[in-house]
Amino acid sequence: DNKRQDAYAWIKKQIQETKTQVFIVCPLVEESDKESMKNIKAATAEFAQLKKVFKNLNLGLLHGRMKSGEKEEVIGKFKKGDLSILVSTPVVEVGIDVSNASIMVIEAANRFGLSQLHQLRGRVGRSSKQAYCFLFTSEAEKQDLKRLKAMQQYSSGFKLAEIDLEIRGPGEVYGTKQHGFVNLKLASFLDTNLISKTRSDGEQIIAQINKLPLLQNKLKNYKMRLIEPN
Repeated sequence: DNKRQDAYAWIKKQIQETKTQVFIVCPLVEESDKESMKNIKAATAEFAQLKKVFKNLNLGLLHGRMKSGEKEEVIGKFKKGDLSILVSTPVVEVGIDVSNASIMVIEAANRFGLSQLHQLRGRVGRSSKQAYCFLFTSEAEKQDLKRLKAMQQYSSGFKLAEIDLEIRGPGEVYGTKQHGFVNLKLASFLDTNLISKTRSDGEQIIAQINKLPLLQNKLKNYKMRLIEPN
């Protein structure tokens, strides 16, 4: 945070000199009363604050609670270049292509998974312009900094997903917990070689299940479906 004002001054200079455009992404729509979320920047409050910081520039606000027409209008203005800065929640992570945008600022970056950060970072660098991504965080734990350092080191989404899985854990397969570790008796979700082999063997078994009456009888109470890879 002690670099924030310098970053804002640099961003302002980039907009003035190169006419570039900027995404500023916040994890929340509105500020939260929860103790653990009190210091997390929200898009609506940040939009009001940044209008004072970048007072001579046009800013737009985008989040998931807006009506479809309102969202389309804001995105349209940003694409046309009528807005220099778009303050948003992570709704911009996919489906928005603005080649003139070359700066991405992500607030509370430690609250995002690496795959999501990678997707957000992918909104810039879509032209010949040099692109930049700022990851702001406060009260980050050692594990958070390790994850964010990976963003500096790797540009591969697959590699970042592996690192995130290793550090944060897979969460619950049958549940709502999105991170943390499940203690399996015989395997690990990090053993990608075993997972790949298991999938391959499973596909072969399902393909010839009619030739395996004993197995078919054991599985008669289960519904099976082969999910084709994308």
